[in-house]
Amino acid sequence: MPIELRESFACDAEDLWNVVGDVARTDWVPDVETCAMEDDVRRMTMRGAGKVAERILECDAEKRYLRYTVIESAAPLTHHLASIEVRSSGDGSLLLWRTEAEPEAVLGFIRASMDRCVARLREIVEST
Repeated sequence: MPIELRESFACDAEDLWNVVGDVARTDWVPDVETCAMEDDVRRMTMRGAGKVAERILECDAEKRYLRYTVIESAAPLTHHLASIEVRSSGDGSLLLWRTEAEPEAVLGFIRASMDRCVARLREIVEST
């Protein structure tokens, strides 16, 4: 069963996209210690998760849509696919973040990580 977050932000959709759409930017991901881009692969070292590599499958600035998959991790993932979409919504913006992963046992860890990311993202985009 996928994890789906729908979060409203008190900022312009473009400002929100400028953070999440910059695939080399990780200040909104609290557990990242190091990050390096190699073509379409983002390699990170993360507290609590070790080394993680994600392939960026799609990053469309016009649609404000990002899709990625974990291709290497310490966790024994058999499947991972995630997408982030940013939409305008009233006076602010809406973040739609969907992640599917197997085995199901990793979903709690992923959900907690996503929640921390949203909290940090909110600090960044709503503080100005």
